[in-house]
Amino acid sequence: MAAPLTETIGDELLDQALGERRALVQLCLYALDRARSSGVVERLEDGLAAIGVVAWRPDGQRFDPSLHEAGGTVHTDDPRLDGVVAETEVVGFVDRGRTLRPPIVTVYTSRT
Repeated sequence: MAAPLTETIGDELLDQALGERRALVQLCLYALDRARSSGVVERLEDGLAAIGVVAWRPDGQRFDPSLHEAGGTVHTDDPRLDGVVAETEVVGFVDRGRTLRPPIVTVYTSRT
């Protein structure tokens, strides 16, 4: 038995809307990477957060290679900081729990 025409049209519209949302989110991430103004960055991040896409800055968290991408290291004399994210170089983004882009981070490493 074929699906009613209204169901088929509704499914097509939903697929189209989800595709357009994905494209707009990617366009916003592209713009964020190139924004020179902190005000523009803040506005774009706020707009994305309003639709469930949140910026991810794991500064101070334990580095996890399955979640973060290491961009570099910085030496520390404090052994408690070894393996902790010192700074986020490139902000990551999560869409309702799904990683769109992992953050690129600088990680503390012990001198010893």
